[in-house]
Amino acid sequence: MIYNETTALKTAEYLLNINAIKLQPEDPFIWASGWKSPIYCDNRLALSFPEVRTFLAETIANQIKDLYGTDITIAGVATGAIGIGALVAQALDLPFVYVRPEPKKHGRQNQIEGYLNPDKKVVVVEDLISTGMSSLNAVSALKEANADVLGMIALFTYGFEKAQTNFSSAGIPLYTLSDYDHLLAFATQTKAISEEQQATLKSWRTAPSEWGR
Repeated sequence: MIYNETTALKTAEYLLNINAIKLQPEDPFIWASGWKSPIYCDNRLALSFPEVRTFLAETIANQIKDLYGTDITIAGVATGAIGIGALVAQALDLPFVYVRPEPKKHGRQNQIEGYLNPDKKVVVVEDLISTGMSSLNAVSALKEANADVLGMIALFTYGFEKAQTNFSSAGIPLYTLSDYDHLLAFATQTKAISEEQQATLKSWRTAPSEWGR
């Protein structure tokens, strides 16, 4: 769910301008899953640009404050959302933890790093939502630690139906700063892509696992 239309377009502009999101419908990327994709997203690049990271962190912080208040802990999903999550927590002067995909194999074997107060509610910060499985894996780890997870805010989502189903089934509200639809709208409006390329990009989202075969 997009929290603010103006923010969605501004976020898309920033991520495109710094090449955190690349659109290559004629020369698709190959994801680790084997899917061919006309888009590649690496929002960690935003951390290298002070203006962009400040905008993203302050926007997420303001949305969290509006939605959930400030009597909470911020949890970032490793590794992509550790940086932005910590910045959000700093902006709100709140505790921060991050969640690994699985427990460490050595030492204390933690999956959750940092002090998680069992009396605090948690809001999760994520950088990118595809199917949502890795994000919800972090939610499961927090719940196993008896955390009360209120919801998740992410920088960007591809808007796959599978992700919507997964979050709905898990009972976790998901908000994102921007999404695939707003990205395409901004890219078309600014002539970053042609209308023909827009049609190709839209077709990918309808059947991503089959696209390009």
